[in-house]
Amino acid sequence: MLEARGLRKRFGTVAALDGFELSVEAGEICGLLGHNGAGKTTFARICAGLERPDAGRVLLAGTDPSSSPARARALIGYAPQEIALYPTATLRENLRFYGGLAGLRRSTLRSEIAAIAEAVLLTDALDRPVATLSGGQQRRAQAATVLLPRPPILLLDEPTVGADPVTRQALLALVRERAAQGAAVCYTTHYLPELEELDATVAVAQAGRIIARGRREELLAGLPSTVALEFAQNEHADEHADEHPDTDTDADADGGLSFVTGRPAETLARVLTSLGERVGQVERIEIREPSLDDLYRHLTAANQDTAIQDAADQSTAKEDEHVR
Repeated sequence: MLEARGLRKRFGTVAALDGFELSVEAGEICGLLGHNGAGKTTFARICAGLERPDAGRVLLAGTDPSSSPARARALIGYAPQEIALYPTATLRENLRFYGGLAGLRRSTLRSEIAAIAEAVLLTDALDRPVATLSGGQQRRAQAATVLLPRPPILLLDEPTVGADPVTRQALLALVRERAAQGAAVCYTTHYLPELEELDATVAVAQAGRIIARGRREELLAGLPSTVALEFAQNEHADEHADEHPDTDTDADADGGLSFVTGRPAETLARVLTSLGERVGQVERIEIREPSLDDLYRHLTAANQDTAIQDAADQSTAKEDEHVR
């Protein structure tokens, strides 16, 4: 439904996109992660037809927004980070305007406005100027203008940034509903627990390209877990810290032990056995499975290490060439 192939985009000396590739299927919510400057917003703007790539192409249900902008606009709903509403107009007037641009008319437009206002919890605010709405209400109002015409492709660029819990839950519920109805959703966020609530697949961007793509459980499978033990008495807590060479072990300041291991159940069994009589002093055991935060830190650190090594290799090659 949404496909980006080899996108490249430079702004002066800055490469915003450097071979960016991503596909999102109908009914899929793809969580797009990355530091500021990773290329997420540039990718979204190219998909929305607001920027042209220097190389590569985007296809929206087979349509290239560069060559068929009008047709592409009818396929996509784009919610940027910045609020893009007319502040002196009422919410209803904003919705009428944006719905009209999308081709909605008369009774269909009225019924869709009523439905979307209810979904984002803004029915009572329809006839208020947007400027008088709270920040969270404006965030929901912007999402409403994008979702109103039910586009088959949604690009939501950090739609809940600064949002209160009510706003966040309302928007997440609506995103899940639209995906269930068949929309392809690309959802950019820095708040990783949202992707778990959305049951989203994950794409991690760094330096203008995608460095990992897949379902959360697949990407998390190779990461270690943490086994943590807390004791009733804190003396000699680190006596067993060196007994398990396959783990990274830390003795906590409060006398606990934590083990980073790829085999948490097996490690825990060995640790408890090694404690002997002291096992009775264990007050609490926690096995922390790897999270999306762990995945993101692991991938970006590994990719940065690779980039540093590549730069070093290139420097060495240049020196060897100079010597020859």
